[in-house]
Amino acid sequence: MCQPLIVDIKRNALDDGPGIRSVVFFKGCPLACVWCQNPEAISPLPEIMFSPGDCLACGACQEVCPKGAVDLQRHPSPIDRERCQACGACVENCPGQGLRPIGKYYPVEELVQAVLRDASFYRNSGGGVTLSGGEATLHPEYLKSLLTALKAQGIHVTLETCGYYHQPVFDQKILPYLDLIYFDIKFLDPELHRRHTGKDNQIILNNFRALVEAARVSVLPRVPLIPGLTATPENLGAIAAFLRETGVGEVALLPYNPMWVTKADNLGRNTPYRQREWMAPEEIRQCSLYFAGLELC
Repeated sequence: MCQPLIVDIKRNALDDGPGIRSVVFFKGCPLACVWCQNPEAISPLPEIMFSPGDCLACGACQEVCPKGAVDLQRHPSPIDRERCQACGACVENCPGQGLRPIGKYYPVEELVQAVLRDASFYRNSGGGVTLSGGEATLHPEYLKSLLTALKAQGIHVTLETCGYYHQPVFDQKILPYLDLIYFDIKFLDPELHRRHTGKDNQIILNNFRALVEAARVSVLPRVPLIPGLTATPENLGAIAAFLRETGVGEVALLPYNPMWVTKADNLGRNTPYRQREWMAPEEIRQCSLYFAGLELC
């Protein structure tokens, strides 16, 4: 596994755990969901993002690319991803900032200092740091060092995970330092999960059961509501039954956000699912009915 790259550090976040938080987005994920809200975080490798609204069409990027990977006539992204090695030459020569690098390595000490800048906000609001992605658990050794340093400062830590991790390593190196886990459950049917995320879901469901049974940390299951995929009567009913079976008392429903489509285009991703409309309030309400008896968070 390559060294962990960080896509972004989002400060003053209010939707990724209690209080005011800093969210650290790790790059790289074992899944490749066709609706991924953060498509720039799927690959663990550096990438170049194209922003057409900032492009001056000056051609400077095209002139300096050592691999001939940039062609302003190519749409929706001018970058040939097969040729691009994310060397950054085009970024350095882009006067309009139409190109930007995705993925930066932080030594643990540097990342700790970056998030501790907001420590006063965490303490005054009951907030902390949230590890998101991508999938942070791909880097257990790095995470153990990071989490040890954060807990030494009394920082509350939340993990957002797809659940696809090696349980013994997770239990030893990551779990002891967490205060809260947001655990995504997308499909109950293994074939649907494989078709739309690239992986079987048996590991995910087993890991969820193990976390709930161990009761070492609070676990909140989250269900992304993806029109035509996860937000079907069969799938929502199956997930709700699974949660009741495991004894979970609450669930968070994540209404579909189509903003990812533009990001996928800017990365040159040809995704099979391209729903561009937000879910209507009534659609969300209908989805919530399947989870009667569970507290909606």
